[in-house]
Amino acid sequence: MPVEITWWGHATCTVEDSDVRVLTDPLFARRLAHLRRRRGALPPPTAWHADVALVSHLHADHLHVPSLARLERGTRLLVPRGALRAVPGLRRLGHLRITEVTPGDRVEVGGGVVVLVVPAHHDGRRLPVGRHRSPALGYVVEGEARTYFAGDTGLFDTMAEEVGPVDAALLPVGGWGPYLGEGHLDAGGAAQALARLAPGFAVPVHYGTYWPIGMDAVRPHEFHAPGDEFVRLAARRAPGVAVRRLGHGESVRLEVAR
Repeated sequence: MPVEITWWGHATCTVEDSDVRVLTDPLFARRLAHLRRRRGALPPPTAWHADVALVSHLHADHLHVPSLARLERGTRLLVPRGALRAVPGLRRLGHLRITEVTPGDRVEVGGGVVVLVVPAHHDGRRLPVGRHRSPALGYVVEGEARTYFAGDTGLFDTMAEEVGPVDAALLPVGGWGPYLGEGHLDAGGAAQALARLAPGFAVPVHYGTYWPIGMDAVRPHEFHAPGDEFVRLAARRAPGVAVRRLGHGESVRLEVAR
């Protein structure tokens, strides 16, 4: 059975595996604080449907409470440990089945699909900085394929060991501003991660969607170019990996041989 991956923009993807729909870091907003969606239509209501939604960390462009509120009643939501304490708005989402997780957890979500929680190298706190801290996470969706969603992360020494062999990787390659700080992958770092992980397929995410209001003329290549740059560098550093650069709302079907 093929696995289908759809990129809705930023870090929001749907992974459909074994008839189970997994949604990553749901963000359905046209505007978020100082950020505006500059490319790609807003995801349609069909994108809100998922059996399980995954939140990688507490930053508002990854844990967006109004977007989570649009998920259907009964949707399972995995969030980092401590999220319910750090983000009070989550406690108002009584229609969702919320589970806090930490690296090493394995969560059965039905249909033969299991979600493995893995670490990420990123500041997982809710910003502005508060008292409560939560880990930043990545996830591996295990069904017909093993699909790695990295969330936000920098390179870390044990990445390949923690994630394990995967068939597909959804890797962040950019950001929403002209500069990336520690704990992020740019196109070059993502290509290095790809060489370590050696999946069969990869899809670049977390670029080319949101940009700060009033900064359109500031280093615009940082907004438009990371996807193409990742394709170029991945071909050099991980030539055995098939990279699929998707447009907003586009899908790719992966045939995985077992």
